[in-house]
Amino acid sequence: MSDDAILVEGLRKSFGEVVALAGVDFAVPAGTVLGLLGPNGAGKTTAVRILTTILGRDAGHAEVLGIDVDDDPQTVREHIGLAGQYAAVDENLTGYENLRLVGLLTHLPENVVRGRADELLARFELTDARNRPVRTYSGGMRRRLDLAAALVHRPPVLFLDEPTTGLDPRSRTELWGVISQLVGEGTTVLLTTQYLEEADLLADRIVVIDRGEVIARGTSSELKADIGQTIIEIDLADPANAQRARSALATHGLCDVETDGHTVELKVNDGSRAAVDVVRTLDRAGLEPVSLALREPTLDDVFLSLTGHAAEEPPEDTPSADGRDRRGAA
Repeated sequence: MSDDAILVEGLRKSFGEVVALAGVDFAVPAGTVLGLLGPNGAGKTTAVRILTTILGRDAGHAEVLGIDVDDDPQTVREHIGLAGQYAAVDENLTGYENLRLVGLLTHLPENVVRGRADELLARFELTDARNRPVRTYSGGMRRRLDLAAALVHRPPVLFLDEPTTGLDPRSRTELWGVISQLVGEGTTVLLTTQYLEEADLLADRIVVIDRGEVIARGTSSELKADIGQTIIEIDLADPANAQRARSALATHGLCDVETDGHTVELKVNDGSRAAVDVVRTLDRAGLEPVSLALREPTLDDVFLSLTGHAAEEPPEDTPSADGRDRRGAA
């Protein structure tokens, strides 16, 4: 039997003439986190909806815990949890009532549901708000309750589809901590995200997807190493001087002016030696930088290098057969 909790091979899905997935392959070993990274419209959510039995595939193979998602969708639902981009909780029910409802829908005995609801409310620091209607919860509280609801039936596999979208930095950090705890307890997680920091922190391995195709895969360190360059950032304060610096430094490596208009980014292969040459070049051009810093590549740099655009792009209208979130068996 395979050690992979999730297996996807040649997965294809189209909506009319729009190709959402064009033959995607990836696997998630049990007890690990796979970060599915890409911008809106890349096909991440479509892949999750197929794996969670919300959508049918056009071609290819998809299984969870060795179970084909099309052949036996009910059994798959009984073994997974799903938390999506928007908290799928009933605003008119209390936090406790939401968890109790999910427990009953997943066919847990009433006495087990009560204990599990109490346990999860405590774990997600929602005990004090257990009897308040969810409409009175903050965005971070709703997202924590949504994740708690996905865990009521103790699923061994958890799908998190951009779970921290729209959260403030503190709430995002708190949710990251909870996800790390779950993985430490043996849960397998497929995490889709636009946030490169999130993938860098949580994922054991990363699959980069763009326009329905896998364009890179590996650990965060491996993906960064593939760029193989040190980045020198030079702040010139004045946009006109930044353009002059770009022209002067072009012979040292790949050089461009950042969107702020006054920061020049130069990619070089020998950072320490190149930095000395950069200072000399700027001095000869009569340019005095406000600051000069060396740094190693980030996942932002990886994504920009692979696709030519940033990962965190404005939302696009993408086809969807079902915009609702679903979790567990119903």
